[in-house]
Amino acid sequence: MFRNLVTSLFEHERITTTHEKAKELRPIAEKLITLAKRNDLHARRQALACVRSKSVTDKLFTVLKDRFQTRPGGYTRIILTGVRRGDAAKLALIELVDYQETVASSPSAE
Repeated sequence: MFRNLVTSLFEHERITTTHEKAKELRPIAEKLITLAKRNDLHARRQALACVRSKSVTDKLFTVLKDRFQTRPGGYTRIILTGVRRGDAAKLALIELVDYQETVASSPSAE
């Protein structure tokens, strides 16, 4: 389950899950980003053992590695968003620290 969550986190850079799952996911994601910063073959194979997609691993070792190269740690953020309606579980948003939401620009009237 956590392998799927960490793969989705690196793919989308932001996911919504329960607060408990987000707290357990944070150390796994931070360890994988630290592996990507090392950027050697052994680190890539260790990351592939955890991440389910080769394309996401490539993104981790190219795009995300460069974004976090100078940052010493604390790559993720957990934001509480409320409770789930059915079972009142605490929901949280876990995202990478430098996540920028892209907003589609509407065509301007000239």
